Amino acid sequence: MSVEEKLRILAERVKSHSSAMITEEAVKTAVILPFLSALDYDVFNPHEVIPEYTADAVGKKGEKVDYAIKVDGAIRILIECKPISTNLDKVHLAQLYRYFSVTEARFAILTNGRTFHFHTDLEAPNKLDERPFLTFDLSDLQGQLTHELKKFAKSEFSIDNILQTAHQLKYTSAIKKEIVALMEAPSEDFVRLVTANLQLGRFTAAIREQFTPMVKTAFREIIRDSVQARLSTALADTEAADVAAEPPPVEADEIIATTEEEREGFMIVRAIIRDILKPARVVMRDQKSYCGILVDDNNRRPLARLHFNRSVKYIGLFDGEKEERVKIDTLDEIYEHAERLRATAQVYSAP
Repeated sequence: MSVEEKLRILAERVKSHSSAMITEEAVKTAVILPFLSALDYDVFNPHEVIPEYTADAVGKKGEKVDYAIKVDGAIRILIECKPISTNLDKVHLAQLYRYFSVTEARFAILTNGRTFHFHTDLEAPNKLDERPFLTFDLSDLQGQLTHELKKFAKSEFSIDNILQTAHQLKYTSAIKKEIVALMEAPSEDFVRLVTANLQLGRFTAAIREQFTPMVKTAFREIIRDSVQARLSTALADTEAADVAAEPPPVEADEIIATTEEEREGFMIVRAIIRDILKPARVVMRDQKSYCGILVDDNNRRPLARLHFNRSVKYIGLFDGEKEERVKIDTLDEIYEHAERLRATAQVYSAP
Protein backbone atom coordinates (compact mmCIF):
# COMPACT_ATOMS: atom_id res chain seq x y z
CA MET A 1 0.00 0.00 0.00
CA SER A 2 1.38 3.41 -0.98
CA VAL A 3 2.05 6.30 1.39
CA GLU A 4 -0.87 8.19 -0.18
CA GLU A 5 -3.29 5.31 0.42
CA LYS A 6 -2.20 4.89 4.04
CA LEU A 7 -2.61 8.62 4.70
CA ARG A 8 -6.10 8.69 3.16
CA ILE A 9 -7.22 5.75 5.27
CA LEU A 10 -5.93 7.56 8.34
CA ALA A 11 -7.72 10.75 7.26
CA GLU A 12 -11.00 8.84 7.12
CA ARG A 13 -10.35 7.46 10.61
CA VAL A 14 -9.81 10.94 12.00
CA LYS A 15 -12.96 12.18 10.32
CA SER A 16 -15.08 9.28 11.59
CA HIS A 17 -13.68 8.72 15.09
CA SER A 18 -12.32 12.07 16.29
CA SER A 19 -15.01 12.26 18.99
CA ALA A 20 -13.40 9.27 20.70
CA MET A 21 -9.90 10.82 20.71
CA ILE A 22 -10.43 13.09 23.68
CA THR A 23 -7.16 12.32 25.49
CA GLU A 24 -3.57 12.80 24.44
CA GLU A 25 -2.88 9.07 24.74
CA ALA A 26 -5.82 8.28 22.46
CA VAL A 27 -4.46 10.70 19.85
CA LYS A 28 -1.01 9.11 20.06
CA THR A 29 -2.38 5.59 19.59
CA ALA A 30 -5.05 6.31 16.98
CA VAL A 31 -3.32 9.01 14.94
CA ILE A 32 0.37 9.70 15.63
CA LEU A 33 1.68 6.13 15.49
CA PRO A 34 -0.37 5.27 12.36
CA PHE A 35 0.77 8.57 10.81
CA LEU A 36 4.41 7.64 11.36
CA SER A 37 3.76 4.12 10.15
CA ALA A 38 2.16 5.53 6.97
CA LEU A 39 5.44 7.36 6.37
CA ASP A 40 7.23 3.98 6.64
CA TYR A 41 8.82 4.49 10.06
CA ASP A 42 9.04 1.42 12.29
CA VAL A 43 6.96 2.50 15.28
CA PHE A 44 8.05 -0.66 17.15
CA ASN A 45 11.74 0.19 16.86
CA PRO A 46 12.75 2.40 19.83
CA HIS A 47 15.96 3.33 18.01
CA GLU A 48 13.90 4.89 15.20
CA VAL A 49 10.72 6.15 16.86
CA ILE A 50 11.66 7.21 20.38
CA PRO A 51 8.73 7.90 22.75
CA GLU A 52 9.11 10.26 25.72
CA TYR A 53 12.43 11.58 24.45
CA THR A 54 14.47 13.53 27.01
CA ALA A 55 16.88 16.30 25.98
CA ASP A 56 17.71 18.60 28.88
CA ALA A 57 17.69 22.28 27.98
CA VAL A 58 19.20 25.17 29.92
CA GLY A 59 17.15 25.70 33.08
CA LYS A 60 14.91 22.72 32.31
CA LYS A 61 15.71 19.18 33.42
CA GLY A 62 13.76 15.98 32.90
CA GLU A 63 11.19 17.34 30.45
CA LYS A 64 10.20 15.01 27.65
CA VAL A 65 8.93 15.50 24.13
CA ASP A 66 6.36 12.94 23.01
CA TYR A 67 8.34 11.48 20.10
CA ALA A 68 11.74 11.92 18.48
CA ILE A 69 12.29 10.40 15.05
CA LYS A 70 15.70 9.22 13.94
CA VAL A 71 16.69 9.15 10.28
CA ASP A 72 20.05 7.63 9.38
CA GLY A 73 20.94 7.44 13.05
CA ALA A 74 20.35 11.13 13.88
CA ILE A 75 17.39 12.89 15.54
CA ARG A 76 15.65 14.75 12.72
CA ILE A 77 12.00 15.21 13.75
CA LEU A 78 10.42 16.09 17.11
CA ILE A 79 6.71 15.61 17.74
CA GLU A 80 4.62 17.13 20.51
CA CYS A 81 1.05 15.88 20.82
CA LYS A 82 -1.99 17.45 22.50
CA PRO A 83 -5.59 16.28 23.00
CA ILE A 84 -7.76 16.70 19.91
CA SER A 85 -9.83 19.43 21.59
CA THR A 86 -6.76 21.63 22.08
CA ASN A 87 -6.59 24.84 20.07
CA LEU A 88 -2.91 24.88 19.11
CA ASP A 89 -1.00 28.12 19.60
CA LYS A 90 2.52 29.36 20.35
CA VAL A 91 2.19 28.47 24.04
CA HIS A 92 2.17 24.80 23.09
CA LEU A 93 5.24 25.34 20.92
CA ALA A 94 7.46 26.33 23.86
CA GLN A 95 8.61 22.81 24.73
CA LEU A 96 9.49 22.00 21.13
CA TYR A 97 11.28 25.34 20.88
CA ARG A 98 13.62 24.38 23.75
CA TYR A 99 14.29 20.86 22.49
CA PHE A 100 14.92 22.00 18.94
CA SER A 101 17.92 24.07 20.00
CA VAL A 102 19.67 21.26 21.90
CA THR A 103 19.20 18.39 19.43
CA GLU A 104 20.08 17.67 15.82
CA ALA A 105 16.42 17.93 14.86
CA ARG A 106 15.59 19.96 11.77
CA PHE A 107 11.82 19.70 11.93
CA ALA A 108 9.25 19.88 14.74
CA ILE A 109 5.60 18.87 14.56
CA LEU A 110 2.92 20.19 16.91
CA THR A 111 -0.41 18.40 16.58
CA ASN A 112 -3.70 17.63 18.29
CA GLY A 113 -4.30 14.64 16.02
CA ARG A 114 -6.40 16.62 13.56
CA THR A 115 -4.45 19.84 13.01
CA PHE A 116 -0.75 19.51 12.23
CA HIS A 117 1.82 22.35 12.38
CA PHE A 118 5.22 21.66 10.79
CA HIS A 119 8.04 23.98 11.91
CA THR A 120 11.71 24.43 11.03
CA ASP A 121 14.38 27.14 11.35
CA LEU A 122 14.01 29.26 8.21
CA GLU A 123 14.39 32.60 10.01
CA ALA A 124 17.43 31.87 12.20
CA PRO A 125 19.66 28.75 12.32
CA ASN A 126 18.87 26.29 15.11
CA LYS A 127 16.03 28.51 16.34
CA LEU A 128 12.54 27.15 15.75
CA ASP A 129 10.31 29.47 13.72
CA GLU A 130 7.18 30.52 15.55
CA ARG A 131 5.17 30.38 12.32
CA PRO A 132 4.80 26.89 10.79
CA PHE A 133 5.74 26.34 7.16
CA LEU A 134 3.02 23.74 6.73
CA THR A 135 -0.38 23.58 8.44
CA PHE A 136 -3.19 21.19 7.54
CA ASP A 137 -6.25 19.34 8.80
CA LEU A 138 -5.59 15.60 8.51
CA SER A 139 -9.31 14.89 8.06
CA ASP A 140 -9.30 17.08 4.92
CA LEU A 141 -6.33 15.68 3.02
CA GLN A 142 -5.86 17.24 -0.42
CA GLY A 143 -3.89 15.85 -3.35
CA GLN A 144 -0.98 18.31 -3.24
CA LEU A 145 -0.67 17.89 0.52
CA THR A 146 0.07 14.17 0.24
CA HIS A 147 2.87 15.07 -2.17
CA GLU A 148 4.44 17.32 0.47
CA LEU A 149 4.00 14.76 3.25
CA LYS A 150 5.70 12.06 1.16
CA LYS A 151 8.91 14.09 1.47
CA PHE A 152 8.92 13.18 5.18
CA ALA A 153 8.64 9.44 4.46
CA LYS A 154 11.63 7.44 5.64
CA SER A 155 12.57 6.32 2.12
CA GLU A 156 12.41 9.84 0.65
CA PHE A 157 13.54 11.93 3.60
CA SER A 158 15.97 14.66 2.53
CA ILE A 159 16.53 17.79 4.60
CA ASP A 160 17.61 19.77 1.55
CA ASN A 161 14.59 18.74 -0.53
CA ILE A 162 12.15 19.65 2.24
CA LEU A 163 13.79 22.99 2.97
CA GLN A 164 13.71 23.92 -0.72
CA THR A 165 9.91 24.05 -0.60
CA ALA A 166 9.43 24.96 3.07
CA HIS A 167 10.10 28.67 2.49
CA GLN A 168 7.55 28.88 -0.30
CA LEU A 169 5.00 26.81 1.62
CA LYS A 170 5.35 29.00 4.70
CA TYR A 171 4.64 32.29 2.98
CA THR A 172 2.15 30.90 0.47
CA SER A 173 0.13 29.59 3.41
CA ALA A 174 0.27 32.96 5.15
CA ILE A 175 -0.80 34.77 1.97
CA LYS A 176 -3.71 32.38 1.45
CA LYS A 177 -4.84 33.04 5.01
CA GLU A 178 -4.81 36.78 4.36
CA ILE A 179 -6.75 36.34 1.11
CA VAL A 180 -9.39 34.23 2.86
CA ALA A 181 -9.71 36.92 5.52
CA LEU A 182 -10.18 39.56 2.80
CA MET A 183 -12.80 37.40 1.10
CA GLU A 184 -14.83 37.07 4.28
CA ALA A 185 -14.37 40.67 5.46
CA PRO A 186 -12.88 42.99 2.80
CA SER A 187 -10.89 45.75 4.49
CA GLU A 188 -11.50 49.41 3.71
CA ASP A 189 -8.10 49.68 2.03
CA PHE A 190 -8.82 46.70 -0.18
CA VAL A 191 -12.27 47.96 -1.20
CA ARG A 192 -10.70 51.33 -1.97
CA LEU A 193 -8.03 49.61 -4.11
CA VAL A 194 -10.36 47.48 -6.26
CA THR A 195 -12.84 50.33 -6.82
CA ALA A 196 -10.19 52.99 -7.58
CA ASN A 197 -10.67 52.74 -11.36
CA LEU A 198 -14.48 52.71 -11.28
CA GLN A 199 -14.73 56.53 -11.28
CA LEU A 200 -16.94 56.67 -8.22
CA GLY A 201 -15.61 60.00 -7.05
CA ARG A 202 -14.39 60.54 -3.51
CA PHE A 203 -14.25 57.36 -1.43
CA THR A 204 -16.81 58.16 1.25
CA ALA A 205 -18.25 56.04 4.03
CA ALA A 206 -21.38 55.56 1.93
CA ILE A 207 -19.31 54.27 -1.01
CA ARG A 208 -17.46 51.91 1.32
CA GLU A 209 -20.70 50.50 2.76
CA GLN A 210 -22.21 50.11 -0.69
CA PHE A 211 -19.26 48.36 -2.33
CA THR A 212 -17.90 46.18 0.48
CA PRO A 213 -20.58 43.48 0.03
CA MET A 214 -20.12 43.72 -3.76
CA VAL A 215 -16.40 43.02 -3.39
CA LYS A 216 -17.19 40.02 -1.18
CA THR A 217 -19.67 38.72 -3.77
CA ALA A 218 -17.19 39.25 -6.59
CA PHE A 219 -14.59 37.18 -4.74
CA ARG A 220 -17.00 34.29 -4.39
CA GLU A 221 -18.07 34.47 -8.03
CA ILE A 222 -14.46 34.38 -9.19
CA ILE A 223 -13.93 31.16 -7.24
CA ARG A 224 -17.20 29.68 -8.47
CA ASP A 225 -16.37 30.51 -12.09
CA SER A 226 -12.91 29.01 -11.69
CA VAL A 227 -14.32 25.77 -10.29
CA GLN A 228 -16.92 25.63 -13.06
CA ALA A 229 -14.22 26.11 -15.68
CA ARG A 230 -12.24 23.20 -14.25
CA LEU A 231 -15.33 21.00 -14.25
CA SER A 232 -16.04 21.90 -17.88
CA THR A 233 -12.45 21.06 -18.81
CA ALA A 234 -12.68 17.72 -17.03
CA LEU A 235 -15.80 16.87 -19.01
CA ALA A 236 -14.33 18.02 -22.32
CA ASP A 237 -11.20 15.91 -21.80
CA THR A 238 -13.20 12.70 -21.94
CA GLU A 239 -16.16 13.60 -24.10
CA ALA A 240 -15.15 11.05 -26.71
CA ALA A 241 -14.83 8.32 -24.10
CA ASP A 242 -18.33 9.09 -22.84
CA VAL A 243 -19.79 8.79 -26.34
CA ALA A 244 -18.13 5.41 -26.78
CA ALA A 245 -19.46 4.12 -23.46
CA GLU A 246 -23.11 3.97 -24.54
CA PRO A 247 -25.59 2.41 -22.14
CA PRO A 248 -27.40 -0.78 -23.14
CA PRO A 249 -30.54 -0.28 -25.27
CA VAL A 250 -33.87 0.25 -23.51
CA GLU A 251 -37.42 -0.27 -24.55
CA ALA A 252 -39.32 2.68 -26.00
CA ASP A 253 -41.44 3.06 -22.89
CA GLU A 254 -38.32 3.04 -20.72
CA ILE A 255 -36.40 5.89 -22.34
CA ILE A 256 -34.07 7.40 -19.75
CA ALA A 257 -33.50 11.15 -19.77
CA THR A 258 -30.30 12.33 -18.09
CA THR A 259 -30.95 15.65 -16.36
CA GLU A 260 -28.65 18.64 -16.25
CA GLU A 261 -28.30 18.15 -12.48
CA GLU A 262 -27.11 14.58 -13.03
CA ARG A 263 -24.58 15.73 -15.61
CA GLU A 264 -23.27 18.44 -13.27
CA GLY A 265 -23.13 15.99 -10.34
CA PHE A 266 -21.14 13.59 -12.52
CA MET A 267 -18.74 16.39 -13.48
CA ILE A 268 -18.22 17.29 -9.81
CA VAL A 269 -17.45 13.69 -8.83
CA ARG A 270 -15.02 13.27 -11.70
CA ALA A 271 -13.24 16.52 -10.84
CA ILE A 272 -12.89 15.44 -7.19
CA ILE A 273 -11.08 12.21 -8.07
CA ARG A 274 -9.26 13.55 -11.13
CA ASP A 275 -5.77 13.25 -9.59
CA ILE A 276 -6.40 9.58 -8.68
CA LEU A 277 -8.17 8.22 -11.78
CA LYS A 278 -7.76 9.33 -15.36
CA PRO A 279 -11.03 11.04 -16.43
CA ALA A 280 -11.42 8.60 -19.32
CA ARG A 281 -11.90 5.77 -16.81
CA VAL A 282 -14.85 7.46 -15.07
CA VAL A 283 -18.13 7.18 -16.95
CA MET A 284 -21.78 7.88 -16.34
CA ARG A 285 -24.43 5.23 -16.90
CA ASP A 286 -27.95 6.50 -16.26
CA GLN A 287 -30.64 4.11 -15.02
CA LYS A 288 -34.34 4.52 -14.38
CA SER A 289 -34.00 4.94 -10.61
CA TYR A 290 -30.53 6.51 -10.37
CA CYS A 291 -27.56 7.79 -12.31
CA GLY A 292 -24.56 5.54 -11.86
CA ILE A 293 -20.93 6.70 -11.93
CA LEU A 294 -18.66 3.77 -12.74
CA VAL A 295 -14.98 3.12 -13.16
CA ASP A 296 -14.02 1.51 -16.48
CA ASP A 297 -17.73 1.33 -17.35
CA ASN A 298 -17.91 -1.73 -15.10
CA ASN A 299 -20.94 -2.34 -12.88
CA ARG A 300 -18.65 -4.10 -10.41
CA ARG A 301 -16.66 -0.89 -9.99
CA PRO A 302 -19.22 1.61 -8.70
CA LEU A 303 -17.82 4.97 -7.65
CA ALA A 304 -21.06 6.76 -6.73
CA ARG A 305 -24.76 6.94 -7.54
CA LEU A 306 -26.86 10.07 -7.95
CA HIS A 307 -30.43 9.59 -6.76
CA PHE A 308 -31.86 12.82 -8.18
CA ASN A 309 -35.18 11.58 -9.61
CA ARG A 310 -37.27 12.68 -6.63
CA SER A 311 -37.72 15.87 -4.66
CA VAL A 312 -35.24 14.68 -1.98
CA LYS A 313 -31.78 14.10 -3.41
CA TYR A 314 -29.24 11.53 -2.28
CA ILE A 315 -25.72 10.61 -3.27
CA GLY A 316 -24.81 6.95 -3.00
CA LEU A 317 -21.34 6.37 -1.54
CA PHE A 318 -19.52 3.04 -1.59
CA ASP A 319 -17.35 1.12 0.85
CA GLY A 320 -16.66 -2.02 -1.13
CA GLU A 321 -19.91 -3.22 -2.70
CA LYS A 322 -22.16 -1.70 -0.04
CA GLU A 323 -23.92 1.57 -0.90
CA GLU A 324 -24.74 4.22 1.68
CA ARG A 325 -27.23 6.88 0.64
CA VAL A 326 -26.53 10.33 2.03
CA LYS A 327 -29.07 13.14 1.72
CA ILE A 328 -27.89 16.34 0.03
CA ASP A 329 -29.75 19.58 -0.48
CA THR A 330 -27.50 21.09 -3.16
CA LEU A 331 -24.90 19.82 -5.61
CA ASP A 332 -22.23 21.76 -3.73
CA GLU A 333 -22.67 19.33 -0.82
CA ILE A 334 -21.06 16.60 -2.94
CA TYR A 335 -17.75 18.28 -2.10
CA GLU A 336 -18.36 17.50 1.58
CA HIS A 337 -17.94 13.81 0.71
CA ALA A 338 -14.77 14.30 -1.35
CA GLU A 339 -12.58 12.16 0.90
CA ARG A 340 -14.93 9.16 0.75
CA LEU A 341 -15.14 9.46 -3.03
CA ARG A 342 -11.36 9.69 -3.25
CA ALA A 343 -10.95 6.68 -0.95
CA THR A 344 -13.25 4.63 -3.22
CA ALA A 345 -11.39 5.86 -6.31
CA GLN A 346 -8.10 4.81 -4.72
CA VAL A 347 -9.36 1.22 -4.58
CA TYR A 348 -9.74 1.28 -8.38
CA SER A 349 -6.56 3.25 -9.06
CA ALA A 350 -4.77 0.22 -10.54
CA PRO A 351 -5.84 -0.28 -14.21
